[in-house]
Amino acid sequence: MKKVLLVKANEVEVKPFHLEDFTQDEIKNTVTKKVTKKELKSLAKTIGLEYSDEEIASIKTLIEAYMAKR
Repeated sequence: MKKVLLVKANEVEVKPFHLEDFTQDEIKNTVTKKVTKKELKSLAKTIGLEYSDEEIASIKTLIEAYMAKR
């Protein structure tokens, strides 16, 4: 037979669950990689898109904000 320890509800410590406590720092850093304008221009050229420097700058800002939110 197994021994069972009975405790009262007020004796139990309750802590909120934080996913960050269980993830590794290496994984966090890879998700927040910065995107360069050069990479965006190269990608746009590869798929045949026309672009201006202002558009590349705004897309870069948008992508970085999205990645930071994730």
